[in-house]
Amino acid sequence: MIRITADSTCDLGEHIVKRNIGVMPLSVILGENTFRDGVDIVPQDIFDFVEKTGQLPKTAAPSIGDYTDFFAAYVEAGETVIHFNISSKSSAANTYAQKAAEAFPGKVYVVDSRALSSGQGLLIMKAGDFVGQGMTAEEIVAKINELIPKTNTSFVPDRLDYLYKGGRCSRMAMYGANILKIHPLIEMKDGQLFAEKKYRGSMQKCINNYIEDLAEQYPSYDRTRCFITHSTADPELVAFAKKKVAETFSFDEVIETVAGSVITGHCGRNTLGVLFIAE
Repeated sequence: MIRITADSTCDLGEHIVKRNIGVMPLSVILGENTFRDGVDIVPQDIFDFVEKTGQLPKTAAPSIGDYTDFFAAYVEAGETVIHFNISSKSSAANTYAQKAAEAFPGKVYVVDSRALSSGQGLLIMKAGDFVGQGMTAEEIVAKINELIPKTNTSFVPDRLDYLYKGGRCSRMAMYGANILKIHPLIEMKDGQLFAEKKYRGSMQKCINNYIEDLAEQYPSYDRTRCFITHSTADPELVAFAKKKVAETFSFDEVIETVAGSVITGHCGRNTLGVLFIAE
């Protein structure tokens, strides 16, 4: 039996995680208090903390021991584990998980998603598809590694306050963007985030242009599913994005998920991304 597991940064949401996916929470640190992502902290706690202190939360990967205990529970139950980490260029989680997996040769496979949020989640869902097709763990990992470079992980933030506080943009860029209503396209390439281009205007206008650009950039894509993932975005913006995606693409399933506390802590409220696998 194959068990799919993942870091909490996959942002799949409780309704999907309940489909037999094991989740390892990363830690979110607010001042002197440490919480487990997706367990005892919610994004609103992040917004409240930042507003009160002016500081971003800190995050921490599980230890090698944490991963060892996590994997052991499944292995002892007779399962083979395929675990998906947030990009190794964003966190030490993959390094620690790989080290822990050494204690379970042939029983635990660790995948560096080179993605985050539901970009990571897309690969997890595909792995679940492959399990249903009867593939072995080795075959699944090989197929997933082929799909990693084809996974579109991108998003458009509303404001740059959180990116500035996290050292990802200058104070001048933040003020200029907020005053001029400039919204950068943040895209993950080879496991790292880059600001690829800039949109200007209201968030709805920017999301409209962003989705049109995705359609032009990826004319061929895996139609199985798409994620619209956001950090507690305005309902009207989410509804608009769903409608635009439905008009622009032909996905069998469009899934809305809300980013967890780790991802929210880096991008801020009202960030939205449309994520899928290209062909």
